[in-house]
This record gives sequence, structure tokens and C-alpha cells, in this order.
Amino acid sequence: MNREEFTVELAEGESVRADRFVASLGMFTRSQIGRRSVRVLDERGTEIKASRKVKDGDVLTVEWDDPPSSEISPEEMDLDILYEDESTVIINKLRGVVVHPAHGHHHGTLVQGLLYRYSGLEKAFGGDRVRPGVVHRLDKDTSGIIVAAMNPDSLEELAAQFRDRTVKKTYLAVLRGTPSPREGEIDAPIGRDPRDRKKFTVGVRNAKHALSRYRVLDAKDGYSLVRIRIMTGRTHQIRVHMKSIGTAVLGDPLYGRKDPRFPDTPLMLHSWKLAVSLPGAGRKRFEAPLPDDFRGILDTLGLSPDTGET
Repeated sequence: MNREEFTVELAEGESVRADRFVASLGMFTRSQIGRRSVRVLDERGTEIKASRKVKDGDVLTVEWDDPPSSEISPEEMDLDILYEDESTVIINKLRGVVVHPAHGHHHGTLVQGLLYRYSGLEKAFGGDRVRPGVVHRLDKDTSGIIVAAMNPDSLEELAAQFRDRTVKKTYLAVLRGTPSPREGEIDAPIGRDPRDRKKFTVGVRNAKHALSRYRVLDAKDGYSLVRIRIMTGRTHQIRVHMKSIGTAVLGDPLYGRKDPRFPDTPLMLHSWKLAVSLPGAGRKRFEAPLPDDFRGILDTLGLSPDTGET
């Protein structure tokens, strides 16, 4: 079961059917709403009919089911395993791989690769084929470190560290432009963009606290290589925060503009390092090698992440 809260934003005096509002979020089409058992609740938690009119300022909760497990099957995948034991697996996710099955992604997901490699994973999570053991997520176009648990006890222990922000997550990003100052933090709440429901932005109603700390490692010719540590885990947080200070991530198709020098480059964002306490194994640090195309951009620009930091 998934759920997310939204505030209706319309012109004063306007109203819209609840199902049309849900379709406008960009998450489902109207025909898919019925197939995915989407429910809309009002501020009191009462389910409302799809035909009910909602108006500006209404706060709605949208609930939806994951795809049925019968539609999902394990699939062989070339996984780059950085570490594995009986409780945890640390993976270097390739760019372009979706983490778990969802609307429009019933094949080629990281979860399906894990189900194939670890035959006992589905049973350990009670037959769950949608998100068994997934501790956190990365966007499809973000590469790098992601953590999965091998059993429910490990999942709870690891997830608690992400909730309590005791993990240390470090990303590398190539930006268009150089942040000023070259080291600082962005403390700007993030919420869904009312003008484009596929995007998130800063400074909107019902935005949630989001904090990122960054440091420029190298800069040249209008581009910069930046180390970013996220203290919260909001959707698209780095991409939104970097755009908010005028230095969008290079290759970002959603929050940036096509770069004339690198028009075909993918999103230059990589989950680089992670420090986390593993169940039964203690505190460990991991580093995911940069993808070849990421390294190629750095070489072309003459930028280097080699700062001697750990």
C-alpha cells in the first residue's frame, strides 16, 4: 500500500472531479486509476467518490496498491555487488535501472534482479515481489550505492538508521555553473510543484523539511564537480536543491536544460559513498566507482573528485 498527501491548487472558485485531480498528478491515467485500486480520502480520512468535486485548498490523501505479485517475476540481471552477507546486500545500481516494480515498470527492475539472485528473498518477506528488502530508493537515472535487507529484522534495523539520519550519504554531481559560496548548505522545504505534478520544488504549501550540504571539489569552464551530503531524503532532493540555487545537475531532463556542449549526456548524479551500521557486522563504509560516462565527462572537463577525503 502506498499513500501520499496532496493539496488541491486551483483558481479561486474552480473545482474539479477527484479522479481528474488524481490523474493530473502524473502518476496514473484516469483509466489506470480503477485498475490500481486508487482511493482518495478527505481530511477526515473518509474515502470519497471519484466523481466528487474538490476545490482549491482541499487536502486529499491518495492511496494506491502496488502491482499484483502475479505480474512480477524474478529476472536475471548483472548486479554489481559491493558487499553481501546473510543480512544485507550493498549494490552499485546502474543508471537507468528502476528500483522496484511500479506503474509502467514490471520488468528489468532491481528488485527482480535481487529475487533472481537470492532465491530465499521472496519467502523471507512473505511472498512480496514488489519491494522485498528495499531500504531506500534512488531515481531511475541516478547511479550508485543502494542498500537492501535480506530479512525483515535487518530491514527494520537498516530503515531505522535512514529515518533517524544516522547513515552518511554522499553524492557526486556535475553541475552547470558553480554554487556560491563554494561550500554551504541548502535548507529549503520541498513539495510537489503545483504547475507540473511530475516535478518537485521549494517554497510551496505543505512542503517538507529538506537539508543538503555541499562542497565544490573542482570547477572549470562553467561547470563544477560537487560533493553533496543529504541530511533528509526527499524525492528529487539534490536535483531540486541544485536547481533552486541556479546550478542544475548536468543532463537533468526534468529540472535542467539541454546543454549545448553535452546535449546527449545522461543525469550526472551518482550515489558515491555510504557509511552505515550493518546488522551483525558493525559500522562500514562503501564507495561505488563512477560510471564510465560520468568519468568521461570529468576527463573532458578536466575535473577531479580526488580530494583525499574519506
